[in-house]
Amino acid sequence: MASSGSERRPVVGLTTYVEAARWGAWEQPAALLPAAYIDAVHAAGGIAVLLPPPGDGGDEAAAAAVVIERIDALIATGGPDVDPARYGADAHPETGAPRPARDGWELELCRLAVERDLPLLAICRGAQVLNVARGGTLVQHLPDAVGHAGHRPAPGTFGPTEVTLDARSAVGRILGATSTVLCSHHQALDALGRDVEAVGRAPDGTVEAVEVVGRRFALGVQWHPEQDGTDRPLFAALVAAAALQRSAR
Repeated sequence: MASSGSERRPVVGLTTYVEAARWGAWEQPAALLPAAYIDAVHAAGGIAVLLPPPGDGGDEAAAAAVVIERIDALIATGGPDVDPARYGADAHPETGAPRPARDGWELELCRLAVERDLPLLAICRGAQVLNVARGGTLVQHLPDAVGHAGHRPAPGTFGPTEVTLDARSAVGRILGATSTVLCSHHQALDALGRDVEAVGRAPDGTVEAVEVVGRRFALGVQWHPEQDGTDRPLFAALVAAAALQRSAR
């Protein structure tokens, strides 16, 4: 039987929140993700699959190994702060409560994606997870370092930021030398992890884009490209890389 068009579309896994949620008459813990991520993947030609943590007592390493073999690309999504213990630091007063299951799961997924050269787009928290997975550290409260709250004007809001990108980088080739992006982060990358290279910065020097050296497509951005409903070139580039990954299998 011939394969359908949907079967040929790359499968993109997206990490999720696990939070209390309400719908209809129900209020329960739920694995969830803003629909903008899913819309962006589908608009780019991919099939979105949600990847919640394996749950209490789940074998994160074994589950991650199975998942990485079955998807064509990974998106590490935005979300709460990474537990500072994961990079050997004490918690800042402004650092949010840890999410151990999500941290462990996403660190393992990012580690394996880089190790196996699976196309990876790490967004906001995802970029921080990627850096920590590679042995890097984070600035826990960015206003302390840069003197302003422009990267997250208020919780639940986005701050427009103009980033300057290395024209030689993959991100620079996709977006150009400069791009105005939507940020909502109070943390940022500090010491860069193994083979993680800064390729984009905000005017205040904050690292806003990184790439993993020696990988075909392993990018991290501190902003939220899924929120740009008119033009999502990073998702298009990821799905194109995923299509090549799929055809090679």
